[in-house]
Amino acid sequence: MLPPDDFDPPVAVPVALESGLRRITAPNPSPMTYRGTNTYLLGEREIAVIDPGPDGTVGERQMEAILGALTTGQKITHILVTHAHLDHSPLSRALAAETGAPIYALGDARAGRSDVMQELATAGEIRGGEGVDADFMPDICVAAGDVIKTQGWQLEVLPTPGHFGNHISFIWKDAVFTGDHVMGWASSLVSPPDGDLTQFMASCAALAQVPARIYYPGHGAPVTNPQTRLEWLVAHRMGRESDILTALKAAPATASELARVIYTDTPPALLGAAARNVLSHLIDLTGKSIVAPVGPLTAEVRFKCL
Repeated sequence: MLPPDDFDPPVAVPVALESGLRRITAPNPSPMTYRGTNTYLLGEREIAVIDPGPDGTVGERQMEAILGALTTGQKITHILVTHAHLDHSPLSRALAAETGAPIYALGDARAGRSDVMQELATAGEIRGGEGVDADFMPDICVAAGDVIKTQGWQLEVLPTPGHFGNHISFIWKDAVFTGDHVMGWASSLVSPPDGDLTQFMASCAALAQVPARIYYPGHGAPVTNPQTRLEWLVAHRMGRESDILTALKAAPATASELARVIYTDTPPALLGAAARNVLSHLIDLTGKSIVAPVGPLTAEVRFKCL
């Protein structure tokens, strides 16, 4: 995780980012959401709401902010969800009911999983499932290359699984709404079976092919150096992989044991999340026949180098 930046937006208040784009940061700050979930309002008349946010009391305040941001002649016509985590998707249901706008996403909370992760999820020994909006279901499922448009804007769908199986990004001119795949304040949590490091790295490569001036992430400030940030993310993951392999060459270890050795600067409260990231690396390395579990693949199994 990177040191905190100076991103400190007003919560539940619309902030103009550029012509036709506003951000409303939800009042749900936490160690995993930073200052809160970023909701984006795109358009001048027909408005797309990207990642409405959580439900509950926080959602009521966010709903009020979203609806209150509409000016004369504006109408919410599209609700777009980057992925089915509880801090991004649940408010989409209430917002759709209030406005009549359909919800667009890749699919339900299980969509986009690789065969490997689906098998692990079915076996039930890998745990995970943190913060999943299990009831999420879009009205309209989208796929790679689909274009969602009105007279005022258009967005191209780019699947970016890795942080979550059904994660998608939206390309708007020379900007990309990257959800939780690329953020400036921290690297993404990749927790199997919903997170998949093999997919994450492939999605980084896919994003690198998109000429972009700026990324608008699900948390934190806009990323104004997209290619540099992508290169950092890839290098960061490769560095973690090297650390894991170095430790495993000394002795077999579990993901939790490796996290305690590798994530030396991580607060104890976040070591559980770090262990999930390590587990995602170990599953990826297993698929490449570089390491192997010493027994059935579970959250607690030890891994060894081959």
